Amino acid sequence: MTTFQDFALPEALQHKLDALGFDKPTPVQERAIPAALEHRDILGSAQTGTGKTAAFSIPLLTKIMNHADVYGIIVTPTRELALQVDEQIRAFLSPKSKIRSVVLIGGASIERQVQALGKRPKIVVGTPGRILDHLERKSLDLSEFNYVVLDETDRMLDMGFIPQVKRIVRGTPRKEDRQTLLFSATFTQDIMNLARQWTFEPITVEIEPERVATASVDQKVYLVSSRERFSVLMDLLKDPAVESVIIFANRRDQVRRLYEKLRKEGVQCGMLSGEITQAKRTKTLENFKSGRSKVMVATDVAGRGIHVE
Repeated sequence: MTTFQDFALPEALQHKLDALGFDKPTPVQERAIPAALEHRDILGSAQTGTGKTAAFSIPLLTKIMNHADVYGIIVTPTRELALQVDEQIRAFLSPKSKIRSVVLIGGASIERQVQALGKRPKIVVGTPGRILDHLERKSLDLSEFNYVVLDETDRMLDMGFIPQVKRIVRGTPRKEDRQTLLFSATFTQDIMNLARQWTFEPITVEIEPERVATASVDQKVYLVSSRERFSVLMDLLKDPAVESVIIFANRRDQVRRLYEKLRKEGVQCGMLSGEITQAKRTKTLENFKSGRSKVMVATDVAGRGIHVE
């Protein structure tokens, strides 16, 4: 049985993993970590919840601890995912660690981000738009960032971020001189074309999900007219068995209208969309996770990567 001890990680990192209860790696970690430690590019397919954040962050931290000239950039499609990745990285570091990371996302103070970048952090985690903002301001120079992670690439493709990601990748060293890890839930032809552009002789790590969603989730479909939709939703929310609900809508204006309509009906709910400031988004998510808020209305963009028990 493989354990994290088998990866010969730095003592400080292994100590934190032990304290966090990391013993046996998940399948994606077992295959990706040794390959990444050998400086291989990786084309990885793994579902949310399989431990892929640790699969790319543990090798990055190992390299930074062992070599002074390693800098990592992690590009994610959503703000929430960027914050979660950074939170995971910080959990792997001791309070005395001098390794700095910075999160670059919209809805947060760009001036504070500029100040943090001025301290030359070893790790940058961010969304494509805000990373580009800093490249254009020249507050971020990617020429030294030789460890590049593109997380949820298929989602970034769906959201139209690929032109921005291409500009970001062009700012890093050429692919033969950097290490690139590309993760995607699916390997479509578009993803494979991008992988050929961005990676150098990658190995493929493809992890089948242990459970198919239909086996573990009770799915119901209600065929209703637009006029009936809200009353059906209210009936569902009034069901005593319903304790925690996420309602997804396609656009932020739809989210706003539904949120206001639910509030008028006395439903205690939160709202998650691109128009909300990051501080408020974080507070909304905290309230929902803790159970203080029963209902959250969100754009479907927010659905990828959010971890709610």
